Amino acid sequence: MRDLKQTGFTDRLTTQQEAKKALLARFKPKPAVQDPEFDRLAAKRAAEKDALRQQHELVKAETKRVKAEADGARADAQREAVEAVEAEKRAARKERKQLTKEEQKTARDQRYAARKARTR
Repeated sequence: MRDLKQTGFTDRLTTQQEAKKALLARFKPKPAVQDPEFDRLAAKRAAEKDALRQQHELVKAETKRVKAEADGARADAQREAVEAVEAEKRAARKERKQLTKEEQKTARDQRYAARKARTR
């Protein structure tokens, strides 16, 4: 193929780059005139989004607080139940010791009475 225009390699390269840029420029979105109503609606949506986010955070915090209170109440109830069981165990142990002392005293009294009966 003959070069009729007598252009060099660099000329052809720059021409190709310019043609490529022009082709890409056709597909770029054209800058449109910004509608003031669009800005107002965008600001309104952003405010609504922030309000919803804050409301969600408040609900989440309230849920966490209620859960913490429930956990605390549950822990208190468990602690009270454990203390009640321990108190029952102490009372039963004390009663067993008391019975044991009474049984020992009764057995001693019986031995004493039997000894007295033998000597008479």
